[in-house]
Amino acid sequence: MIEPQAPAPPGSAQSWEGPGGPAGDAGSALRLPVRQGTGRFLVLTGVFVCAACGLVYELELVALATYLMGDSVAQTSVVLSVMVFAMGIGSLAAKRLRRHAAAGFGAVEAALALVGGCSAMALYAVFAWTGDWGGAWASGPRALLVAFSLATGLLIGAEVPLLMELIQRIRRQDAGRAVADLSAADYVGALVGGLAFPFLLLPLLGQLTGALITGAVNAAVGGALVLGLFRQDLTRRARRLLVTANVCVLAVLASAAVLVDDFERAARHAMYGSDVRVALQTDVQEVLLTGGREGRPLNLFLDGRLRVSGRDELRYHEALVHPAMYGPHARVLVLGGGDGLAVREVLRHTGVRRVDVVEIDAGVVRLARRDPALSALNTHALDDPRVRVTTADAFDWLRGAPPAAYDVVVSDLPHPGITASTKLYSQEFYGLARRVLAPGGRLVVHGGAVATRPRDFWTVDATLRAAGLRTAVYRVSGRRAGFAAGPDRGATATAHAHRDWGFVLAARNVPVPRLDPAGPRPRTLTDASLTADVRAAERTRVAGPPPSTLVHPRYSG
Repeated sequence: MIEPQAPAPPGSAQSWEGPGGPAGDAGSALRLPVRQGTGRFLVLTGVFVCAACGLVYELELVALATYLMGDSVAQTSVVLSVMVFAMGIGSLAAKRLRRHAAAGFGAVEAALALVGGCSAMALYAVFAWTGDWGGAWASGPRALLVAFSLATGLLIGAEVPLLMELIQRIRRQDAGRAVADLSAADYVGALVGGLAFPFLLLPLLGQLTGALITGAVNAAVGGALVLGLFRQDLTRRARRLLVTANVCVLAVLASAAVLVDDFERAARHAMYGSDVRVALQTDVQEVLLTGGREGRPLNLFLDGRLRVSGRDELRYHEALVHPAMYGPHARVLVLGGGDGLAVREVLRHTGVRRVDVVEIDAGVVRLARRDPALSALNTHALDDPRVRVTTADAFDWLRGAPPAAYDVVVSDLPHPGITASTKLYSQEFYGLARRVLAPGGRLVVHGGAVATRPRDFWTVDATLRAAGLRTAVYRVSGRRAGFAAGPDRGATATAHAHRDWGFVLAARNVPVPRLDPAGPRPRTLTDASLTADVRAAERTRVAGPPPSTLVHPRYSG
């Protein structure tokens, strides 16, 4: 333990002698196996690595919470706020360990490696096998998320006080300089961890393996630092315990890494059934296909959300496209729709000369072209010579699009409550879409489920009107109970599954949802049913919702 002494004047060096007098270099408190300067460098390197690992754990929890429980600001806020709070508590608790700083730091790093490395796997397992239990366990995955955030934050918070003690034992210096050195290493490590997670770990290793590898690095570096550099500061019993703990942690992480592929397959089967045909991670999202063979309906999941259900996708895509095609429709723009199903309906109309598709995920487009079941479902629409596909963010692409270029714009995008999609349902986005509409052009927007999210739906309507467009609304019901088809998230086996879709048809003049009398006959939609759908949507009207903007999004998560 550091003996009390008067503070040193700025810029002066202090010497410190332990109970046994000076050892190693002059002013060193411990018998180090390396020179004093090398010892400080090794400690700061340990700070750097631990900070990088800590931020990876943090981002891993945020990413997994977003993927498993819905993409919203709330999930990110819960993880970050709980973790930062816990870091403060951990720092206070670490004061009791200063007398045994080396042993305490070694124990903290072993525990952090185990908790952080296994957190993703544990959360995924709970969500996959117990996520539909309901009842008292309805919030079980969220409670576990908070528990992991709390435990990880406590352990990360305990690191810096202990490292501060260790670096002072190597060479005593004034507190300001020691804090500056530790903070610099900590912040640079956080930068490296923050960049490594999205650009290296996630695309190359995936969420589960990335967390396990990070835990192994954390355990190896923490154990090596304590057992190698501060070995003389540990009792024989403490050394044995730390070696055993680190070996056990590394064995658990290594075993999990070996079994992770089998675990992922079993978890997917638990969530999606046993008929998973394709599972891949693109640059944008996880893409998963089930069914599509031997008469089984095809299902397309994007980041865990059911995007396409072969059971009722026809009802959705006919309602999305055909009312907007009444009028001029030679030039059509489809925003999203990389599965090719909206394009399939557009191409059923004679007179279509060009269809531009703007899809952010090239992997979905490749799958829509190459997968036998999906390409058969979209009738190879994306290979039609009139179709041109651009891989881009729809918002960014519209900013550079030529004005008055399209007769019809079809917005086939995920639900606005998903954080990544909120800007694609903003007043600014609809202003850009209005600019590319030719005189007499129409814009149709999927607005989510009317019955379960009426305020979100009418916020879409209000936002389109704020962008200078006139609107007409309609809804299509009849979705199969328990099946959340379409591009919005919903439970696939609960009574809360969305059972309708809402659409908003917009134009510079008041549009009337109608079917083109000279066009193809939809199989699920008639003029009479469309008129009834308009009345049904109007009955759900929510009075006076404000429009959603980039800086003030109004949609619920």
